[in-house]
Amino acid sequence: KNTQNILAKNLVVVTVGFLCWYIIGYPLAFGFVDEPNRFSGGTNWLMDGFWDDKSKFRFWLFQGTFCATGGTIVSGAMAERTKLKGFGTYTVLMTSLIYPLVVYWGWSGEGFMNYTDKDGKSVSAFGPGFMDFAGSGIV
Repeated sequence: KNTQNILAKNLVVVTVGFLCWYIIGYPLAFGFVDEPNRFSGGTNWLMDGFWDDKSKFRFWLFQGTFCATGGTIVSGAMAERTKLKGFGTYTVLMTSLIYPLVVYWGWSGEGFMNYTDKDGKSVSAFGPGFMDFAGSGIV
Protein backbone atom coordinates (compact mmCIF):
# COMPACT_ATOMS: atom_id res chain seq x y z
CA LYS A 1 0.00 0.00 0.00
CA ASN A 2 2.80 2.46 0.88
CA THR A 3 4.65 1.68 -2.32
CA GLN A 4 1.59 2.37 -4.46
CA ASN A 5 0.96 5.59 -2.56
CA ILE A 6 4.51 6.85 -3.10
CA LEU A 7 4.47 5.85 -6.77
CA ALA A 8 1.17 7.67 -7.28
CA LYS A 9 2.53 10.77 -5.57
CA ASN A 10 5.68 10.73 -7.70
CA LEU A 11 3.55 10.37 -10.82
CA VAL A 12 1.49 13.37 -9.69
CA VAL A 13 4.67 15.41 -9.20
CA VAL A 14 5.99 14.54 -12.64
CA THR A 15 2.74 15.22 -14.51
CA VAL A 16 1.13 18.05 -12.55
CA GLY A 17 4.48 19.51 -11.50
CA PHE A 18 5.82 19.80 -15.03
CA LEU A 19 2.50 21.22 -16.24
CA CYS A 20 2.67 23.92 -13.55
CA TRP A 21 6.34 24.52 -14.37
CA TYR A 22 5.34 24.94 -18.04
CA ILE A 23 2.48 27.36 -17.39
CA ILE A 24 3.70 29.59 -14.56
CA GLY A 25 6.83 28.24 -12.82
CA TYR A 26 9.45 28.79 -15.51
CA PRO A 27 8.32 32.36 -16.33
CA LEU A 28 8.47 33.32 -12.66
CA ALA A 29 11.89 31.72 -12.16
CA PHE A 30 13.69 32.55 -15.42
CA GLY A 31 11.46 35.00 -17.29
CA PHE A 32 13.85 37.93 -17.18
CA VAL A 33 12.16 41.26 -17.90
CA ASP A 34 13.68 44.46 -19.31
CA GLU A 35 13.33 46.27 -15.98
CA PRO A 36 13.93 43.51 -13.41
CA ASN A 37 12.43 43.57 -9.97
CA ARG A 38 13.58 41.85 -6.80
CA PHE A 39 10.62 39.44 -6.53
CA SER A 40 10.03 37.46 -9.75
CA GLY A 41 10.45 37.18 -13.48
CA GLY A 42 7.67 37.66 -15.98
CA THR A 43 8.40 36.60 -19.56
CA ASN A 44 8.50 33.35 -21.58
CA TRP A 45 4.92 32.41 -20.64
CA LEU A 46 4.05 28.99 -22.11
CA MET A 47 7.57 28.76 -23.60
CA ASP A 48 7.15 31.88 -25.71
CA GLY A 49 10.22 32.40 -27.87
CA PHE A 50 11.63 28.91 -27.36
CA TRP A 51 11.45 28.02 -31.06
CA ASP A 52 13.88 30.85 -31.81
CA ASP A 53 16.57 29.30 -29.62
CA LYS A 54 16.31 25.51 -29.26
CA SER A 55 18.78 25.40 -26.36
CA LYS A 56 16.06 26.94 -24.18
CA PHE A 57 14.17 23.62 -24.31
CA ARG A 58 17.14 21.83 -22.76
CA PHE A 59 17.47 24.44 -20.03
CA TRP A 60 13.69 24.32 -19.34
CA LEU A 61 13.74 20.52 -18.94
CA PHE A 62 16.90 20.56 -16.84
CA GLN A 63 15.50 23.17 -14.44
CA GLY A 64 12.09 21.46 -14.45
CA THR A 65 13.67 18.32 -13.05
CA PHE A 66 14.96 20.32 -10.07
CA CYS A 67 11.48 21.76 -9.60
CA ALA A 68 9.95 18.28 -9.62
CA THR A 69 12.65 17.07 -7.24
CA GLY A 70 11.61 19.79 -4.82
CA GLY A 71 8.13 18.28 -4.85
CA THR A 72 9.22 14.66 -4.50
CA ILE A 73 11.47 15.32 -1.51
CA VAL A 74 8.49 15.47 0.82
CA SER A 75 6.48 12.64 -0.76
CA GLY A 76 8.11 10.07 1.52
CA ALA A 77 7.54 12.21 4.59
CA MET A 78 3.87 12.57 3.67
CA ALA A 79 3.35 8.82 3.17
CA GLU A 80 0.15 7.70 4.86
CA ARG A 81 -0.28 11.18 6.38
CA THR A 82 -2.09 12.96 3.57
CA LYS A 83 -4.51 12.05 0.83
CA LEU A 84 -3.57 12.33 -2.81
CA LYS A 85 -5.72 15.47 -3.19
CA GLY A 86 -3.76 17.24 -0.44
CA PHE A 87 -0.46 16.20 -1.97
CA GLY A 88 -1.68 17.39 -5.37
CA THR A 89 -2.48 20.80 -3.88
CA TYR A 90 0.98 20.94 -2.33
CA THR A 91 2.55 20.00 -5.67
CA VAL A 92 0.69 22.77 -7.50
CA LEU A 93 1.79 25.38 -4.94
CA MET A 94 5.36 24.09 -4.80
CA THR A 95 5.95 23.94 -8.56
CA SER A 96 3.95 27.06 -9.48
CA LEU A 97 4.93 29.54 -6.80
CA ILE A 98 7.24 28.47 -3.98
CA TYR A 99 10.11 26.89 -5.90
CA PRO A 100 10.11 29.35 -8.87
CA LEU A 101 10.17 32.41 -6.61
CA VAL A 102 13.02 31.07 -4.48
CA VAL A 103 14.93 30.19 -7.67
CA TYR A 104 14.51 33.74 -8.98
CA TRP A 105 15.61 35.21 -5.67
CA GLY A 106 18.77 33.09 -5.55
CA TRP A 107 19.85 32.23 -9.09
CA SER A 108 18.64 35.05 -11.33
CA GLY A 109 21.18 37.61 -10.21
CA GLU A 110 18.31 40.09 -9.85
CA GLY A 111 16.40 38.62 -6.89
CA PHE A 112 16.54 40.04 -3.39
CA MET A 113 19.19 37.48 -2.33
CA ASN A 114 21.59 39.33 -4.64
CA TYR A 115 22.86 42.88 -4.80
CA THR A 116 25.06 44.89 -7.14
CA ASP A 117 28.49 45.75 -5.81
CA LYS A 118 30.46 48.93 -6.55
CA ASP A 119 31.87 47.35 -9.75
CA GLY A 120 28.37 46.67 -11.09
CA LYS A 121 28.55 42.91 -10.59
CA SER A 122 25.70 40.89 -9.12
CA VAL A 123 26.85 39.38 -5.82
CA SER A 124 25.18 36.96 -3.42
CA ALA A 125 23.72 38.61 -0.33
CA PHE A 126 25.28 35.82 1.74
CA GLY A 127 28.77 36.98 0.84
CA PRO A 128 31.68 35.24 -0.85
CA GLY A 129 31.67 32.44 1.72
CA PHE A 130 28.31 31.12 0.49
CA MET A 131 28.67 28.40 -2.13
CA ASP A 132 25.60 26.66 -3.54
CA PHE A 133 26.94 23.20 -4.33
CA ALA A 134 24.95 21.83 -7.27
CA GLY A 135 21.95 23.96 -6.34
CA SER A 136 21.29 22.15 -3.09
CA GLY A 137 20.76 25.38 -1.18
CA ILE A 138 17.88 26.45 -3.39
CA VAL A 139 16.38 23.01 -4.01
